[in-house]
Amino acid sequence: MSESKKQPSKRKTPTRRKQTPKAAKAPNIGTLRREKILITGAAGALAKYVIDKLKGEYEIVGVDFRGLKALHPDTVDYEVDFNKRSFEDVFREHNFSAVLHLGRIKISDLDRGRRFSSNVIGTERLLRLALKYGVEQVLVLSTYHVYGADPHNPSLIDEDYPLKAAGYAQELVDAVELENLANIYLYKHPELNITVLRPCNIAGAGINNSISRMLAQPLAPCVGGFSPLMQFIHVEDMASAVVECLYKNIPGVYNVAPDDWIAYQDALQLAGCRRLFLPAVPASLTGTLASMMGRFAPPSYLLTFFKYAVILDPGKFDKTFDFKPVYSFDDIFAHYRAAK
Repeated sequence: MSESKKQPSKRKTPTRRKQTPKAAKAPNIGTLRREKILITGAAGALAKYVIDKLKGEYEIVGVDFRGLKALHPDTVDYEVDFNKRSFEDVFREHNFSAVLHLGRIKISDLDRGRRFSSNVIGTERLLRLALKYGVEQVLVLSTYHVYGADPHNPSLIDEDYPLKAAGYAQELVDAVELENLANIYLYKHPELNITVLRPCNIAGAGINNSISRMLAQPLAPCVGGFSPLMQFIHVEDMASAVVECLYKNIPGVYNVAPDDWIAYQDALQLAGCRRLFLPAVPASLTGTLASMMGRFAPPSYLLTFFKYAVILDPGKFDKTFDFKPVYSFDDIFAHYRAAK
């Protein structure tokens, strides 16, 4: 973080004592027990945590586009592309009361065109099918990246702040368009009871997003002269947040994050990473040197997030759902440190 950038006066390394995670308060099991829920991205780590929390009350149907049913027989019921005709058969066969759309395609998974097709066109088809078949609740998992990393970002970003990421990184266009699409349906079709979640960095066992890969590496890049504040949420806490949304069904757009933050370089050190400093200017040289890191190279869009902070204001979600993360930063980074 540039020294001229004013940051919130928060401690850098939270010392919150670890508690035993609290299970979300279940609804009346007698009325909801065998209702069916569709979960997309069911082979992912977050989805598996969510399924574990819900399988006692609901009948879960999991879908994943990656063809991983053989590897995940307990969570993936269908290997299907949202844009294929066979996807409607899943809705036709099951009477879903809710859809948890956790299957946003990460930047590293597909090329830009196919990713846009899956994330935007595929999500639009998912929402149309939910409307057609009378689904009563939809949750869409987004990302804090949609706000964009910018030196002029406010110290705390609430849900009304514009989504500027598409103007800075072409890799994030589909993430912003997915959100725009979900928001259109949120206001145009209130009967779908759409909830959009914008979480901070999700980390922990099994998570394979870009920042988790950085924390898991022995060598991680940072930009010289910058160490932006970041927020991290444990995958177990994020799963609890999703479950709370399902149980309480309060539509809207919500940031999901702890009210603590930590400098990026401090996070790398707590995770046991050695830091590789990249020059800040020119930007083209920063990207070129980062790409030469081979398997340790971060995606190009992430370099801006290594310079400028995007700190979420979680107050709306915390108050609406009475939610507080249980796991501390020490708990999160200990996982990566122990794995090295």
